Amino acid sequence: MSHTTLADESGKRAGETVTAQRRPFGTEDWWAVAIGLFVIAIAYGLFASGGSIKSLAVAPGRWNDFDELARNLAAHAGAYVALFVGFAAVFSVAIAALGLPVAQFIRGFFVLFVVSAAIFIVGAWAQAARYNLEPPLIALALGLIVSNIFTVPAWLAPALRVEFYIKVGIVLLGATLPLTLIVWAGPVAVGQATIVSLVTFFVIYGTARALKIDQRFAAVLGVGGAVCGVSAAIAIAGAVRARREQASVAITLVVVWAIVMVFALPALSRAFGLPTGVAGAWIGTSEFADAAGIAAAQAYGDFARHASGAVAGAPDASLQAFVLMKVVGRDIWIGIWAFVLAIVATTRWDREAGDEVQTTTRAREIWTRFPKFVVGFVIASAFVTWVASHYTLAEYRGAVTPGFVAPIVALRTWAFTFCFLSIGLTTRFAALSSTGIRPLVAFTVGVAVNVVLGYLLSAHLFAPYWLALGK
Repeated sequence: MSHTTLADESGKRAGETVTAQRRPFGTEDWWAVAIGLFVIAIAYGLFASGGSIKSLAVAPGRWNDFDELARNLAAHAGAYVALFVGFAAVFSVAIAALGLPVAQFIRGFFVLFVVSAAIFIVGAWAQAARYNLEPPLIALALGLIVSNIFTVPAWLAPALRVEFYIKVGIVLLGATLPLTLIVWAGPVAVGQATIVSLVTFFVIYGTARALKIDQRFAAVLGVGGAVCGVSAAIAIAGAVRARREQASVAITLVVVWAIVMVFALPALSRAFGLPTGVAGAWIGTSEFADAAGIAAAQAYGDFARHASGAVAGAPDASLQAFVLMKVVGRDIWIGIWAFVLAIVATTRWDREAGDEVQTTTRAREIWTRFPKFVVGFVIASAFVTWVASHYTLAEYRGAVTPGFVAPIVALRTWAFTFCFLSIGLTTRFAALSSTGIRPLVAFTVGVAVNVVLGYLLSAHLFAPYWLALGK
């Protein structure tokens, strides 16, 4: 049976421009926004009428022995079935609208759901924190082990939709992050992201050109490392008309380094004793993919939650800082880089190559390339800010958080776990051997600069902002 990798799956789309990609009804980004906002609307509707979606947003409780675990699972068996049906239903609507095989998706998604539930069970073990068995890292590590030792069946591939799950999760994340926090820390995140985006891009691009790598390929590598990994590589490949195999190489490098960083950055943050807000900002500055970064930030937040004061700052500050830095700060650069590099490619590179076919570049390319799930994230954040404005802080914490926000957090965690497991199951380290040494060298130089620069900005220059976030 065939074995699908994230690089293979994404690379198939890399040679096409975003404007040329047309689905039967909308795009994956917009369906992720629609699903996330639909869930939030249902959750609020039930909360406003005196109910709650928390009976559906089920997760294993803390357990010490198998008898306790069995009782917990038996008591909530119906809720798990309902949760699977709910996820499968809303996801299938999007899958059908995108023109993809629904039956194959549901069969694969059932397996993904069951394994994710097992991962939650392991993470809920009372001794899990002692062994650093956090669900995001378990999901990623398990997927990598299975993918690189065994052959993942082809029928499972339709359910391993990494970007779709992470986009839905990020929209749901907006409902847990009030807009006032984004307004307060947003300028810092955008400023830090601007520094990182510019420096990392020019380091990778300059190194690649010094190694005699094609300028279009160098641009794809540079933006892939400077902004948002896979999505950026796909967008820039279309903007500069790079070859499909060049985008696939960039995606492979992004995925491999993202996986390395998902383990390295939390470990280094723990070794340095970084507060949660600072660690989250560093992860947001130095990770190469939203999914991997969220796994790292969430794992560090979980460690802080279980470490009994060993790490300063609120546990949620790690994920909040990551989102502000990565989603609000760095991801907006996808559209900017696509627009700028499309101009350069069509006015200089095409002309130098003697290409008579000139692609018209318009200002609307920024919007075309812009990650639409960020719009959903902001809408969700604005909505929860409006909800919070009707309550005092005590009322919000006592009623709104447990009845409205907490269930959304649980559903968000499920979506993230689907994503992390899918990343592992679609990644093979052997694919790196096909990239050649020069692209690897250029990208690795950028990684080194990115990590050091991210630490200096997060832990020193902008530390007061990220420290305050954790209080």
